[in-house]
Amino acid sequence: MRPGGPVSPILAVVMASLLGLTGCGSDEPGSQVPTREPATAAPAPPTTVTPAGELFALPGRVDALLAESGTGLLAGLAADPGTSLLILDPADGQVARTITLPVPGAALAQGEPGEVLVPARGRVLRVAAATGAVTEVAVDGDLRTVVLDGAGGLIVGDAEGRVRVVSADGQVQTTVPGLVSADVVVSAGEKAAVLDRRQTSITEITPGQDRLGLSLRAGDGAVNMISDHYGRVLVADTAGEELLVYTTGPLVLRQRFPVRSSPYALAYDRRSETVWVTCTQSNEVVGFDLSTGIGQEVGRHPTVRQPDTVVVDERTGDLFVGSAAGDGLQRIPADELKEGQ
Repeated sequence: MRPGGPVSPILAVVMASLLGLTGCGSDEPGSQVPTREPATAAPAPPTTVTPAGELFALPGRVDALLAESGTGLLAGLAADPGTSLLILDPADGQVARTITLPVPGAALAQGEPGEVLVPARGRVLRVAAATGAVTEVAVDGDLRTVVLDGAGGLIVGDAEGRVRVVSADGQVQTTVPGLVSADVVVSAGEKAAVLDRRQTSITEITPGQDRLGLSLRAGDGAVNMISDHYGRVLVADTAGEELLVYTTGPLVLRQRFPVRSSPYALAYDRRSETVWVTCTQSNEVVGFDLSTGIGQEVGRHPTVRQPDTVVVDERTGDLFVGSAAGDGLQRIPADELKEGQ
């Protein structure tokens, strides 16, 4: 299989927008580029269909969800107030432990095996999933996102539009300014990609360099972004109701698929090469097979209300969906997902 697939027929238009976006960094980035209020998840209606799979009650809403690869446990975080990190057993949805964070967290990311990373104001919290131990790496700024850099350090993005590479002890090694906001950073092969929700753009960054790389417009209101094991970058454009697929080195838009009902959260199952996208306006999760150049819908399942988070348990293939309306955690077993395909 060719991970990139054929180049989208709109590539010529995209390259034109590339010229307008590349090199737009400045000391005051917001003053020279068009911006918008960041897109958000569309409000979900009450559920009218029983959600697929099993439901587990939780003490509150879920705004961030992570399947921790080292322990097999799940981690859940509510953005408001964002100080309670729930460690969950995926087998029965029970809360194994509740960890009180010293400051509100903005997101969750995989750290070293057994570790959950939580970006926050002025620091990255490193949480041991098995014990609940919390250590801090001091980093200046209102941090929105963090990812491992592959060399023992961290790549962080903040609300001021800076992307920084920092060592394990917090020493800043590289600063890349020029975005309006650096909301999501992912590793994509030898590159990193950053999503700027205020510019609804994706930008390529080479670790070790202090300048922005190629940039492309990402739909009308991009909200979330993940990468897969091929190094592809997957973006949910909730305002434009599309799923966008990019490759890096150089940055190119390869595929785009219409996704009705306000696509929002993303998860990737590497075994079936399926990306799962939640749709908040319809309380559904939809699967797209990316094994060819033309994405094919392979599954559609009813979810809990306001499905703002979704993850795949790599050990079992089960899909977990979290409700940002307080309706709990949903598990759709892998066998049930296959039946939908």
